[in-house]
Amino acid sequence: MLVLAFDTATDVATCALVDDGDVLGERTSLPRTVLVDADTLLREARRSPLDLDAVVVGTGPGSFTSTRIGLAVARGLALSLDVPVAGVSTLDVLAAGAPSALPVVDARRKEVFVPGPRAVAPADLEVEPGTTCVGSGAIRYREEIEALGALVPPDDDERHLPRARWHALLAVSYGAPEAVEPIYVRVPDVEVKA
Repeated sequence: MLVLAFDTATDVATCALVDDGDVLGERTSLPRTVLVDADTLLREARRSPLDLDAVVVGTGPGSFTSTRIGLAVARGLALSLDVPVAGVSTLDVLAAGAPSALPVVDARRKEVFVPGPRAVAPADLEVEPGTTCVGSGAIRYREEIEALGALVPPDDDERHLPRARWHALLAVSYGAPEAVEPIYVRVPDVEVKA
């Protein structure tokens, strides 16, 4: 089964092409270039979009706009290629890439998203001393999180990225494009201001 997987919920997007569990290629970039990455991966694997059997997308939580970009791209591809789509939580993917670590995604508004999922202030995280925290929120709020006794790997550590290869491997059920829903945790900034 040839699967195109990607996650755009954080500031760094990941995209992977996976064939029956084997990673054929993976790229990191900006959320707005996910289609370019997908095209590049398909070309490098000497495949075409028509060869795809499914699409898997990161459902967040993360940036509202970036998450919407990913969902729109996944739904558009799935509809145009007549393939099923699956959604996988960005937090679950971070956890899969860093077993025993706490996934922490930047939630803006001086908060982070953590499993639950829920949004909390970094200083209010409940972590055991020595717990490793990974993700964009762990990087952004390193000082506050380390003050709690937690460990944050260096900024360039791969464990901070929601690697798309894990999306493809964690997806368990595929369905219609409109069935995949984002995980927002809280209302978008625009609704708060209104």
